[in-house]
Amino acid sequence: MTAKMSYVDNPTDVGQIVQQALTPADLTLSATDERRMIESVRQLHDRLADGGDVYGVTRGFGPLVDYPAGTDDEGHGLGLIHHLCVGQGEPLSPTASALSVWLRLASMRRGHSAVPPDLWRQLADLHRRGFVPVLPSEGSVSASGDLIPLAHAALSLAGQGQAWYDGRAVSAAERIRALSGRPARWRARTALAFVNGSSVSLAVAMLNHLEIAAQARAVAALTGRVVAVLGCNPEAYADPLQRVRGHAGAREAAEWIRAELGDAPIAAADRPLQEPYSLRCVPQVVGAVLDQLRLQEGILLVESTGCTDNPVVIDSAVWHGGNFHAAPIALAVDQQAACAHQLAYLVERQLALVVDPAHNGGRPPLLSARPGASSGLAGVQIAASAFLAKCRQLGYPATLTAMPTNLGNQDHVPMALNGAVIVADIVRLGWLIIGSLAVAVSQLDLLAMSAPVAGVWRELRSVSPPLRHDRPLADEVRAAADLIRRTWGTGLPSVTA
Repeated sequence: MTAKMSYVDNPTDVGQIVQQALTPADLTLSATDERRMIESVRQLHDRLADGGDVYGVTRGFGPLVDYPAGTDDEGHGLGLIHHLCVGQGEPLSPTASALSVWLRLASMRRGHSAVPPDLWRQLADLHRRGFVPVLPSEGSVSASGDLIPLAHAALSLAGQGQAWYDGRAVSAAERIRALSGRPARWRARTALAFVNGSSVSLAVAMLNHLEIAAQARAVAALTGRVVAVLGCNPEAYADPLQRVRGHAGAREAAEWIRAELGDAPIAAADRPLQEPYSLRCVPQVVGAVLDQLRLQEGILLVESTGCTDNPVVIDSAVWHGGNFHAAPIALAVDQQAACAHQLAYLVERQLALVVDPAHNGGRPPLLSARPGASSGLAGVQIAASAFLAKCRQLGYPATLTAMPTNLGNQDHVPMALNGAVIVADIVRLGWLIIGSLAVAVSQLDLLAMSAPVAGVWRELRSVSPPLRHDRPLADEVRAAADLIRRTWGTGLPSVTA
């Protein structure tokens, strides 16, 4: 069975939001959007005309709010962007960057940020033409939103930073000219409206969400194949067992496993009544991950459809608050790390069973064709153990690493982007562990002399043919991981700017 787990069928789910974001033609203003935006600009101007103070417009930024902003509004906006362009580290993927900008524009479109429609259209036009800024992965505490990476995006949109082109970072000014676009001119309020949001953390978290869901689907399928080849007792995956406990995720995971077992599977005579937990409890573990993902999805969806900014215009008034604080994303991201680790841990343990004669039906240790003369999958298992260890090393909750900054103004910070970037690395390692198991499944399948197979399992045999002699397997692990990911992945396009 090669059906993909769909997060794009329901128009309210994370996959649909990402699909929209990666289809730039959908980024337009309705008449209602424009009216709301014009009204928010008017409300801001009215407050300023009445002599009222507005953070970031008449006053300084952050702890400098006690000081006047000066009279150069455009210089004030550029100063905000310039002083925040201090991000470091590997850049985020073009897909994550494009999604970040789309989410920022979607938030501003809701008419609470006092952003003029003409500027919004200019930014949206660059996005539609394929302009993707280069965003750094390190430097955000995600408290006043993701100030630093979004400042790099704003700088790029103004033609002063870097943008993606053909997989490399190039001059943003050159890229804008090549696309026949116009660089943005930032004023204090519009610059603050763009950088003062949680969109980068949210973008990476949404992409991680889809990847973890795909891994859950892949793990269930691989489990089904292992169980089928070994002839394990299929009772553990029966629907009545899952139904009486009541968790929807477990029922779904067990259904996926059964799809790989075929009709009326029978346990092999030499198999134990009960397999180790890494095989027997897969519906419970994968199901728990699915249920957690659905809970997290609600948080991510609310965040993607709300306004993350400060100040905001609501009901004919300018309100100062903390709608940019990324705590909702940060806590979801910490749980994502736990979910991704559970899947990686489960797969690594299944790999250990598959290469162990005590559990693999008496097949050679490490699935070696000539134990002693060759080492089989010894290296594959060792590397997978290292990958899992690194997952655990990385998986410490980012929210527990917070520290006050910004002269104590940001005295409670969530570290959402730090956590999201780390989860992306855990997910990457998880796919390598899945690829390691897939290579072992291919070898197990070939040693079992099982009946001819079709679909992904047949293709897997081509990716990892019989291991008659020791050979380098790094490429096969990656190729197997790619095959499994393509088969049970998100089905969403990637930005390749």
